[in-house]
Amino acid sequence: MIRIKNLNVPFNTKMSLKELSGKTLNLSPDLIECVTIIRKAIDARRYKNAPIYNVYTLDIKIKNNISEKKILKKLPKDKNREIISTRPIKHLPADISARTAVSPVPVVVGFGPAGMFCALTLCRYGYKPIILERGREITSRCKDIKTFWQSGTLNTSSNVQFGEGGAGAFSDGKLTTRIHDPKMQQILTDFVAAGAPAEIKYLHKPHIGTDILHIVVKNIRDKILSLGGKIFFSHQLTDLTVSNGNLQKITITDKEVLPCNTLFLGIGHSARDTYEMLFRHKVAMQAKPFAIGVRIEHPQAFIDNAQYGPDAGNTLLPVADYNLTFQDKNRGLSCYSFCMCPGGKVIAAASEKNSITTNGMSYYSRNSGIANSALLSPIGPQEFGNNILDGIKFQRHYENLAFKLAGKNYFAPAQTVGDFLNHTHGHDNFLTEPTYKPGVTLLDLHNCLPQNIALSLEAALINFDKKLPGFAAKNAVMTGLEMRSSAPCRILREKDTSMSSNTFGLYPIGEGAGYAGGIMSAAIDGMNAALSYIRKNQTI
Repeated sequence: MIRIKNLNVPFNTKMSLKELSGKTLNLSPDLIECVTIIRKAIDARRYKNAPIYNVYTLDIKIKNNISEKKILKKLPKDKNREIISTRPIKHLPADISARTAVSPVPVVVGFGPAGMFCALTLCRYGYKPIILERGREITSRCKDIKTFWQSGTLNTSSNVQFGEGGAGAFSDGKLTTRIHDPKMQQILTDFVAAGAPAEIKYLHKPHIGTDILHIVVKNIRDKILSLGGKIFFSHQLTDLTVSNGNLQKITITDKEVLPCNTLFLGIGHSARDTYEMLFRHKVAMQAKPFAIGVRIEHPQAFIDNAQYGPDAGNTLLPVADYNLTFQDKNRGLSCYSFCMCPGGKVIAAASEKNSITTNGMSYYSRNSGIANSALLSPIGPQEFGNNILDGIKFQRHYENLAFKLAGKNYFAPAQTVGDFLNHTHGHDNFLTEPTYKPGVTLLDLHNCLPQNIALSLEAALINFDKKLPGFAAKNAVMTGLEMRSSAPCRILREKDTSMSSNTFGLYPIGEGAGYAGGIMSAAIDGMNAALSYIRKNQTI
């Protein structure tokens, strides 16, 4: 197999991949059996007026046992062309029966990405875990969320934060991550098998979209059930029984007590009551930094024009995104864009009564015509308090404040960028109609935010406007607050085993444990914890 890396191809070329590969290898396309895309990214920098490129990594299989070495030997030496092994990479074994039966069976709490892939991994090695999810299955959950967005009636057990699929099931469905773990390919393969588009296996910035994610999580659930796992929705972990540092039992929804000495805790970043329960049992935790801010919306066409120039709107190009950062060390100010959703909308993401928090969401097609992103500033224990639960207390204070100021009806506070920078409010000549439902109330966002966060946002808007002229358009809309970008606590664990540092049998996983941030990293974290447990019980 010949691999070609960093192959720059004008995005609008009419040549097939076989023709492009043949041209690169000075070989007739008829001699190429197949071409596999390993990676595809877009380079829209237009350096020295260059066109927008698709940048490929391709694997080329040659027909008729033609010598690959001879093909490359005839070409100038190029580090971007090489022969690679065709041996398949081993990720996980096929479904097998457990070599060692365990009793009681392991329990997984939370059916977001971490819990889902933890359970799926356990099942593949023959274990048959019990999975507990405090929220409802995806179809019922969608109905509950739709009701909330339409009427302001919040179900505190079934919402954007809680339910099958976790918080990521109502997001853009991004699968990007900074970690490099070979098991990522296994996760992507599982997503595709469950209904995700095959392109996620090679795109530089893959995403599934909320609509397809709902299909995917249901199919993964069915896979787990077919392998002997048992899933119980509307079943919340409410207590632990720990003796001499060893987990012994769990209590479900304040009623049922279940023997349990192995618990994978994938609670997500918003399970505040669970953090409080763990604190009561002196499970090792610490306060951790997180970030807060607002959502900003622009016409998607503006972002496309800024990134693609005259090629904006070409159907061969995906809708554009952006990634912006700002830092002023002298004044102690910083801000960054987060969870940018091309062609999406801003959503109500509250999980507690009398509180406001937002998030961004897109469907696979990203065709709403509106781009949104969080603008966040980091905040640490030195600002909100060093006690373990002080971050939760801080989040609640500002979410409750936003709820109160905006009318106590789950409307969100909103303001134009011009009004925000001028410390006024009331103008509603929005560049785009606010997408947040149930609705918005015009307020000065300075009254809803800590002063240093507001100052960071002001400085960042001015800076971002220099990088993306028009970003700080006076009538662009900002909606608050964004408070759930990551967990406010970290549940401490041993590096090698993923087990709690002081509670034997407890495995904190995913975003809620404070060790992951996003669908992919959470899924990998859940898988790694399951493998750690399996190694204790059998030889892989």
